Amino acid sequence: MIEGIAALRVLSQERTDEIVITHMSTGADWSHVTSNAELDMHLSGAMGKASSFGLGVALAQPNVKVWVLDGDGSLLMNLGSLVTIASAGAKNLVHIIYENDSYDTTGGQAIPGVGLFDFVAIAKGCGYPNAFVFEHVEDLQNRIKEVLTLPGPTLLVLKVPSGPSRGPAGLPKTAESFARLHQLLAKRSGQAT
Repeated sequence: MIEGIAALRVLSQERTDEIVITHMSTGADWSHVTSNAELDMHLSGAMGKASSFGLGVALAQPNVKVWVLDGDGSLLMNLGSLVTIASAGAKNLVHIIYENDSYDTTGGQAIPGVGLFDFVAIAKGCGYPNAFVFEHVEDLQNRIKEVLTLPGPTLLVLKVPSGPSRGPAGLPKTAESFARLHQLLAKRSGQAT
């Protein structure tokens, strides 16, 4: 297994101007390694919806890479989003999953179907052109540059250990994140907000 923070640190080192959408445990962990918090969008109270929101941002900003940091339990709540994302053909979307077989934010309960499903196989079956799983930080470090240059949508499954509850304490509210990101993107494109 790969420590979540270690995996996100590798991603952060490769980040340039990507919009990063987080929620639940990924948001708490990403806040410690982000290299550009202005382009981070934290969703709170939207379990299962990060992938759908990320697709909307990717379609609205086709010239900007969008990374969605999702959780396995959250994705299971909205598994149909994989079909929607693949059929939309968002080439600028990278969908990153913390797979730890538990709902860490709500107390560490096991997610349904542990050991019965394979997110890489599901994503490919839904039409994702690229899907990878990483269990060791060295493998992630060696392949991340290549993986991030592939036209998406791309799925990255990070096999991480379950950890202590990491709620959204200290993270901006969704409305604040959205307003900040909207203003920044409008300024980039020369539009009035």
